Amino acid sequence: MYDVCIIGGGVTGCAIARELSRYQVNACVIEKCEDVCCGTSKANSAIVHAGFDAAEGSLMAKMNVEGNRLMEQLSKDLDFPFRRNGSLVVCMNKEDLPGLQTLYERGVKNGVPELRILSREETLAMEPNLSDEVQGALYAPTGGIVCPFNLTIALAENANANGVEFRFDTEVTGIEKADGYYEIKTDKGTVETRCVVNAAGVYSDAIHNMVSENKIKITARRGDYCLLDRSVGDYVSHTVFPLPTKLGKGVLVSPTIHGNLIVGPTAIDIEDKEGTNTTKAGLDDLISKAGMTVKNLPIRQVITSFAGLRAHEDGHEFIIGEVADAEGFFDAAGIESPGLSSAPAIGIAVAGMLRDKLDLAEKEDFIATRKGILNPADLSIDERNELIRKQPAYGTIICRCESVTEGEILDAIHRPLGAKSLDGVKRRTRAGMGRCQAGFCSPRTMEILERELHMGMEEITKSGGASAIVTGRTKSQGQEG
Repeated sequence: MYDVCIIGGGVTGCAIARELSRYQVNACVIEKCEDVCCGTSKANSAIVHAGFDAAEGSLMAKMNVEGNRLMEQLSKDLDFPFRRNGSLVVCMNKEDLPGLQTLYERGVKNGVPELRILSREETLAMEPNLSDEVQGALYAPTGGIVCPFNLTIALAENANANGVEFRFDTEVTGIEKADGYYEIKTDKGTVETRCVVNAAGVYSDAIHNMVSENKIKITARRGDYCLLDRSVGDYVSHTVFPLPTKLGKGVLVSPTIHGNLIVGPTAIDIEDKEGTNTTKAGLDDLISKAGMTVKNLPIRQVITSFAGLRAHEDGHEFIIGEVADAEGFFDAAGIESPGLSSAPAIGIAVAGMLRDKLDLAEKEDFIATRKGILNPADLSIDERNELIRKQPAYGTIICRCESVTEGEILDAIHRPLGAKSLDGVKRRTRAGMGRCQAGFCSPRTMEILERELHMGMEEITKSGGASAIVTGRTKSQGQEG
């Protein structure tokens, strides 16, 4: 029997797992997909919000500001990219300028440091490519950008190194209360545990409602995005927001941590909790709205579009804590934006609740740091040549767009919780994320997966499940012709 089972391997579940692994505990993460970071965490704005938008006194505000504060040190400890590029909320009409003051005052009450309101001239001096209609902006220097894949994977790898088990391809079908513990029914059998953590993203209402009479409802809110080529990655240097509306923070334009430019998201409530398809109407709306804040947006440089789902709770608030009528069952539900920013703080909060509930002792041998995949581009020429001499795979480029080597892909496969699919490799190394969007490197990556994991080519998937790339052969192996 486990002490704790965490349902959901997104950034929230992995943050909780990492913080929980500080203690002497038998814990696991149950994830229905083949890898971590396969749901909401894989498709978002990759923004670390400063914390001025959430309502004063809310859990969103508290967790956002604290998560932002923690992110920089966490990035150093777990070796993932993060940068404070600062954010601007721009006002396009003079009559809306009081809205900037409202945001400023809310941010101050929330504890966001260094906020200030900029004049039109100051704003355009910071970002010359903003619309000529800009009247002013709220500037938050603590806003940042991060790689959501690297963040989630780093948390998961560190949790695993500290003893947390991960059960992938395992879908929860039911939860039953027993005598002092829970029986989690899955498509791979029953798991027994003293405590449950519900970090199931858009499905967190379904998991919660299995054990509680106090029902919650999570709506899948789809957000469409466009990703632009690195050639225009410096078109803006800050994260640029319009003044927010009741549906969210609006369509942002921002550099990414890897040098691209991202535009999005829309906010469209849908019934399908797997509905991550983009639509022409959604993308047209996205481009139109982004063009209102940034002039001459180089939208022709789009290399891909995608959509993600936010777990919107009806009250627009995080639900965190032990469920009143289900002792030992803890929610981390309704974690929509600023969920990515809040993850480090949510991890500490929920792990602390479990520590107190189970009277857990701290480990003396907790591993606080983790080293990410080596990027040869970060080395000097002499260091790179020495690396290639010792490990020739680092001299073979597999993904030309992102200059990803075979050595990096081998590392991604053989790490703790290593990649098992094309998307698993892509999330860890960026192989396939460049201008050609995996058009050239996929066959080479598949050959490496086939060789290293001793799989048949027909077994290799894009992202697990029924996403096989090769469904048959036109010729039998060994056949001539």
